[in-house]
Amino acid sequence: MSHDPVDVLRRAREAALVDEEGHRITLDFAEPLVPEEIEALRADVDVSLPRELVAALGETRAIDGTEPIDFTGRTMDVEVGEISPSSLPIAADWVGNFWFLDLTPGESETAPVLYLCHDPPVVAYQSASLGDFLHELFRMYEPPHESAVKGVHDHRVFDVWRTNPGALDHAAALAGDEELRAFAASLDETFEFVDLRAPEVGTGFSWGRYGPRTEIRRHGYARLFAHARPEQKPGLLGRLLGRG
Repeated sequence: MSHDPVDVLRRAREAALVDEEGHRITLDFAEPLVPEEIEALRADVDVSLPRELVAALGETRAIDGTEPIDFTGRTMDVEVGEISPSSLPIAADWVGNFWFLDLTPGESETAPVLYLCHDPPVVAYQSASLGDFLHELFRMYEPPHESAVKGVHDHRVFDVWRTNPGALDHAAALAGDEELRAFAASLDETFEFVDLRAPEVGTGFSWGRYGPRTEIRRHGYARLFAHARPEQKPGLLGRLLGRG
């Protein structure tokens, strides 16, 4: 079931939200964006804004009280260009992790939300739409406080880090469908591939599998990803020996 973000936001305004200790949560809704500001945001991200995001911006630009939410992304200090060429960060936790809309030119109604975690260094599929993400986010503040957002944040990213699920080696990717084969053919055998074109909640890949210099590739706007060890550069001794 897909959730309309405007309905979710309006319900949240009236809901009696509480944290797990029973403390009341008060939401502070900022002013909505006017049409001129929405057009400026569209120019910033360089792709069409999905209809549901435009509708949410007509309700509010940001919300305080739970995890910080900013539908313009302008207060979110994160860069994910290698993973999402037209990303729009929309929410954060309190320890440097972010949720972002993975915007693409071909999706005019909705866009999926991905979760970018730094410890462990994993990106995971969170929800199919902004409305679904908001529905699950606010469920964390309604007893019994269970939600898909909490599940991905607290558990699923660690599963991805430990098991690297769904990763395909170069040969397996070359045996895939036409789009996957084309992607694999553009890269060498050092890359592993992850297909998130039809993902389940919580699936993803380790963007830092081989440390902060892990090589990351994406096949255009398709949700096909690849990662590899960084190129090994010779150390000082190797450079000195190479001069001989």
